[in-house]
Parts: sequence; structure tokens; C-alpha cells
Amino acid sequence: MTAKREPISRRERPAKPALTRRGIVDVAVRVMRSEGLEKVTMRRLAQELDTGPASLYVYMASTAELHAAVLDALLGEVEPSTDPPGIDWREGLVAVLTSYTRLLFEHPQLARSALVARPSGANYLNLVERLLLLLSRGGAPREQVAWGVDSLLQYATATAAEHGTQERKPMSQDDWDALTRAAHGVDEAEHPMIKAHLPTLLSGTQDARLSWGLNVVINGIIHTPVPDTTG
Repeated sequence: MTAKREPISRRERPAKPALTRRGIVDVAVRVMRSEGLEKVTMRRLAQELDTGPASLYVYMASTAELHAAVLDALLGEVEPSTDPPGIDWREGLVAVLTSYTRLLFEHPQLARSALVARPSGANYLNLVERLLLLLSRGGAPREQVAWGVDSLLQYATATAAEHGTQERKPMSQDDWDALTRAAHGVDEAEHPMIKAHLPTLLSGTQDARLSWGLNVVINGIIHTPVPDTTG
């Protein structure tokens, strides 16, 4: 005769960790690093956390908010120094923005998401604080500094979204080679300006162009007054 199996009480089962916003974001970051942002969905995170998708909406209103929170978590890796030894405000500003752009280069899907969904967590606020501090040391009026930070982040984010995506496309080098051949092969009578600006039109490293572009935006911020919005 077989002994009757004793039922296991629910009280003796290991308790699942309580859900928290931080815990959800940590899992989302892990999934993104291993499988890409497209896998960071409420359904997938619910499976990882052994719960139902509806439970996650208590902490995240939407997938867009979740992606913004993932970006904010990664922003903790951006160059933290506001006063690097021997570096002036402009060099420090370019260094912080370059660090931000390189971070997004590693995650181009997140960069594309950041173009439309901006984070609002502690790391993002810290980044904005650093940019405001460094840019204000350039002597521009407060209004230009305040508006300028948005332009700097847009330029850096768009650059990361464009180039980060290209680097991961199998045919990106073929595309570049085709563009180079087309530019160098133009008829001077039909495209005189393209011909006149070669080879500089296609020259320069990615880092050099990023640094130059950031300085263009910085110069524009310093020398372009904010329009009067009181009228």
C-alpha cells in the first residue's frame, strides 16, 4: 500500500520577491543587454519576474515609460566629472556629451526611443544638471543655456541613433562605399558644388565629426539669443 502524499502548504513554498519599480528596471536592462530593446516588453518581463503583465502596469504606465526608465538607468554610466583637471568648460561639455553619445552607440534602438521618449529619473536629471553647469560657464545668458541643453541632447541622441544603427547593419559598409563612388563619380556640370567640396565632404573620423558638430551647436547656443516669448 502506497503512503498517501502529504500536500505541500503554500506557506512552505519559497516566497517570490516583492515587485518594485527598481527591480523591474533591473530585469529590463538585463534583457536589453542580452537580447535587444525589442524584447523589453511587459509580457516578457512578466515571464522573467514570474507574474502577470497587469501587475507591472502598477509600476509602469506603458512600454514607452519602461524604455525611458531603462535609458535613465544606463545614464548612470555617463562621464560624471563636471570639473576634469586641466579641462575648460567647453572641453568638459564635449566630453560629457561624447560619453552620452557613445553609450547610446551601444544601444541604437534605445537611442531611437530616446528621440521621442525622454527619461525623467535621477540619472537624467543629473546629466541635465551637469550640462547646465558647464554650458553656463561659457557666459551665455540663462535663457540660451536653458534652451541650449535640449539642442545638445537632440544632436547627440540623433547622431547615436543614426550611426549606431549603421554600424550594426550588415550592409552599412557597402552603403558607404556606394555613396563614396557616387559622390566621386558625379558630373561636375550637373553637381558642381559636390565636386568642389570633395574629398572633404566625406572625410573625417566619427569622433572628429561628433566633436565638431557639438562645438557647432555650442557656438550657436552662445551666439543666438532666445526669441522674446512675452509678446
